[in-house]
This record gives sequence, C-alpha cells and structure tokens, in this order.
Amino acid sequence: MDELKLYTYIAVFSTFAVYFGIAWWARASSTSDFYAAGGGVGPIQNGMAIGADWMSAASFISMAGLIAFLGYGGSVFLMGWTGGYVLLAMCLAPYMRKHGKFTVPEFIGDRFYSDGARIVAIACLIIASVTYIIGQMKGVGVAFSRFLDLPYEVGLYVGMGVVFVYAVLGGMKGITYTQIAQYVVLISAYTIPAIFISLQLTGNPIPQIGLGSTLADGSGVFLLDRLDAVVTDLGFKEYTTAKLGNSLNMFAYTLSLMIGTAGLPHVIMRFFTVPSVQAARASAGYALVFIALLYTVAPAVGAMARFNLINTIEPVAGEQLEYEKRPQWFKDWEKTGLLKFEDKNGDGKIQYVADAEKNEMVTVDRDIMVLANPSIANLPNWVVALVAAGGLAAALSTAAGLLLAISSSISHDLMKSVLTPNMSEKKELLVGRITMTIAILFAGYLGLHPPGFAAGTVALAFGLAASSIFPALMMGIFSRTMSNKGAIAGMSSGIGVTMLYVFQHKGIMFIPGTSFLGDMSANWFFGISPEAFGVVGALVNFSVAFIVLKMGEPAPKEIEDMVDNFRSPHGEIKAAHDH
Repeated sequence: MDELKLYTYIAVFSTFAVYFGIAWWARASSTSDFYAAGGGVGPIQNGMAIGADWMSAASFISMAGLIAFLGYGGSVFLMGWTGGYVLLAMCLAPYMRKHGKFTVPEFIGDRFYSDGARIVAIACLIIASVTYIIGQMKGVGVAFSRFLDLPYEVGLYVGMGVVFVYAVLGGMKGITYTQIAQYVVLISAYTIPAIFISLQLTGNPIPQIGLGSTLADGSGVFLLDRLDAVVTDLGFKEYTTAKLGNSLNMFAYTLSLMIGTAGLPHVIMRFFTVPSVQAARASAGYALVFIALLYTVAPAVGAMARFNLINTIEPVAGEQLEYEKRPQWFKDWEKTGLLKFEDKNGDGKIQYVADAEKNEMVTVDRDIMVLANPSIANLPNWVVALVAAGGLAAALSTAAGLLLAISSSISHDLMKSVLTPNMSEKKELLVGRITMTIAILFAGYLGLHPPGFAAGTVALAFGLAASSIFPALMMGIFSRTMSNKGAIAGMSSGIGVTMLYVFQHKGIMFIPGTSFLGDMSANWFFGISPEAFGVVGALVNFSVAFIVLKMGEPAPKEIEDMVDNFRSPHGEIKAAHDH
C-alpha cells in the first residue's frame, strides 16, 4: 500500500469511527431526541452543526470548482447561499422556533389550519430534498472512487452504510453531535490546503488576501491578472469578468439560490434543537461565522486551482505537455473517468483550449477541482488525505440532515399528524427509522444514476424550495390574513411552473454527460436558466396566493392571533418537543 493510500485510509476511517462512537453515545430514545435532539443543544454547538449541514458536497466539492471554471460568474453561489442564510436567520427561523414545532410541514399545517396545506408542503419538501440529496451522494461516490481506489458504486454503498448507522440510530440527536465533529474535519480539510497553496503561489498564508496579492515569483504581477491573461490566451472568457449568461440570469440565479436557501427544511429544522428563541438567534450568529470561514476561502481555492491546472497542462507558453509525461495526479483522476484526454490531432501532446473541436481535455469534471488541487500543487500526502476526509464529511453531514427532513415529514407530519393520529411515540419512532432507511436506499439509487453533477443538481433543488416552501413560510409569518386555499394554490402553482420549465429544458439537466450550463439559448424565458427559474416560480406562488385570498375568505381570527403571538417579541412559547 502506497503512502497516500495509507494516510487516506487512516484519515477516512478514523473519522468514521468518531462518527459511529458519537452516534452510539447520542442515540435517540424518544421522538423528541429523534426529531429535535431533545431541544437541548447549545447555541455554539448548534452553530457548528448548522455549518456542517450547510456546507454540503456542493459547497465543499463543487462550489470552488464552479468558481474555478466560471470565474466571476461563479460568485452567484457565494452571494446566493450566504445571503439566503442571513434571510433565514433574520426573517424565518426565530418565528418558527417560537411557534415550537418540529418540522416545516407541521408549521405550515398549523398556520394554514389545513391538512391539505400540510400534505402539499410535504410533497414540496420531498421533491426539493430528494433533488438535493443526489448531489451529496455523488460527492460521496467521487471521493471514495478517487482516494480509496474503490469503484464509484462501492464508495456510494459505504457512504450509505455510514449515514445509516448514525442517522437511523441517533436521529437529530446523533446527527447534531456527529455534524459538530464533521464541521471540524471539513473546515480543517478546506483551509489547510488553501493556506499551503496561497503561501506557495503568493507568499501570503491567508488565502483571502493571497487571492488579491502578487505572485511569489518576483514578477510583481497580481495572481488574478496573470490568470486573466492565461485563460484569454487559451480562448476562454476573462476570469474576473465572465458572467453566467446575461445580467438578468445572474440576478435571478443569485436570488433563486438566496430564497431557496431560506426555504431549506433540513436547515430550518436545526433551529428547533435549541432550548429558546434567544438561543436560536445566537446559534444563527455563530453559524454565520462558521460558514464564513469556508465561504471566504472558496474564491481563492477556485482561482488557485484553475491557475495550477493550466500551469500543469501548459507548463511553457506555446508548448503543450506530452501526454506520456503527464503528472501522477492526472493519471489518478483518469482512472475515475472524471478526467479524460483524447489526442485529436495525433501529436501526443495535451491541448487545453476553449475551442471544443480542438480541446483534447474532453472531460474535466468541475467536481474534481477541490479534491485534486492539493495533488496538482504537490502538497504532502497527509494534506491530500485530509481533503478526502473533509469531502466525505461535507457530503455525509448534509445527506443526514436531508434524510431526517424526509423521514420526519412522512413519519411525523403525514403518518402521526394526518393518517394515524393515535400512533404511540414508540411506534412513531420505529416508523421514523424505517422511513429513513427507505430514504437512504432511494437516495443511493439516485446517487448511482445522477442527473448531472453535484452543484448543478443542488442548484435545481434550491430553485424548487424557492418556488414552493419559502413563499409559504414568508406569507405564513408576515401575512396575518393569508388563507389555507391561498397557500395551497400558491405552493402548487409555484413548484408546478418551476418543474414544468425544468422538464421543458430537460436536455440541460437530465441527460447524463450534458453541460451544466447547457446552451445559453433564446429558448429560455428572458435568458433565465432552469437552475435560476425558482425566483420566477416564487413570484407565481406569491401572486396566485394573494389572488386566491382576494377571491375567498381570509384566515380566521384565532389564526391571526396565533400569528401575532409568534411574531411578538414578548414571552416564550413552550416548545412542542415536550409532548
């Protein structure tokens, strides 16, 4: 066994052992533990758990890869996801925590005084969460297949097994404390290589500053200026000005990610695990700090990864690298199928240019950039192994949160609240665990047949949440009179029009091997891509809901009083965990 593989096995399986140990220690013994960790998690611990839940495979693996290839256009992910968290923390989470329910569908069912609204919310939650989880399972398979020399499928099965142990056994309690450990692993795995590479390229150990610094070669040229020159010489768009489609698409994409983020049920659920509204607000603040530690480093990681990739393949201006002399990292990633070379002109050299007819790098999967970056930069093997453990921690932590959201929506919101209200707590806990097991198996199946790559699929999930869940929550909190019929019509029309638009352009997202960006064609609605269409779906949701409200009866007086109560800054509503 070579040194890298040994380090990787140690890093990966030692972290798995920690996760298993925590799961056993924090195993759930009640529905309160299973759904909300007993409501006793402290603000700092919850902030770390939110950070891990938040920084999925898309954040850890794909976001910097997107920034590496899209340049400025990739900033929509940074702005959308971070802005959405602030929106969630300020406008939704404290009010929902004060209402004191376990889940998003439960809040919607109560606020809109309707099992119909609850069931529609469950359907929207499952559609968005299942779409989101595909990206996490893809991340697990990619990390395992590269670093442990396991087939993608086997890596996926191992990841499913790990999630099964700590999520099914521990529920929210086990997931919470496991995610605290996962946050420590993933943030270390993300920042340590970035420090090494920033020091290597610019002489500055702080990546955020290194990104705007001059190169360490004594030329006095700024890193971003050199990168702009290199990519334009190869025929690509200038790195620092490239857009994701037109300006309207950039705006819509950012806003769709932002409001989709604020409507993510698995993140909202985290605020039900703290003992009070004040603790919910505090944990939101801590989480923002923990999230910022990674998100402010991501632009540097993306830019430096692209710079190193090009310098490796094109070591001397005008002279391509001979394929037979390609570095070891190139050979390693070729084995995964995520990096492919085709000698189109028969000269035995690698030509990496923007012209698709001439570009012999026929596949450079964006998802490999963060994981390959330490190897491209010739960092020590233990750093490479740490990145593998971090990528798995990011994917597994979010997958667990999503699986719990799906499980609780079925066992608690559908079975317990609608179909079998007399179900005992013991039986509800059993149903929750069975449902989560089924959800894991289904997620694994989707991971084996992913429709695109991780961040692309995730962007679509955010759009679905933006068009359905977010408007319902906003109207539920800030409109005292919004009726059940308005909410149901709004959610149904919002997610319906978004899914219709996506399937209309399914060649962009749902055929394996097609480009994530697809063809920025005139066939799109005002140039808005399917992944950015969630904001249009949200506008449809709001519009339909208020039209239906005007045509019918407003919410009854007791519902208006309930809204006034959980919006009031005075008093505290006892958490529903205690039932």
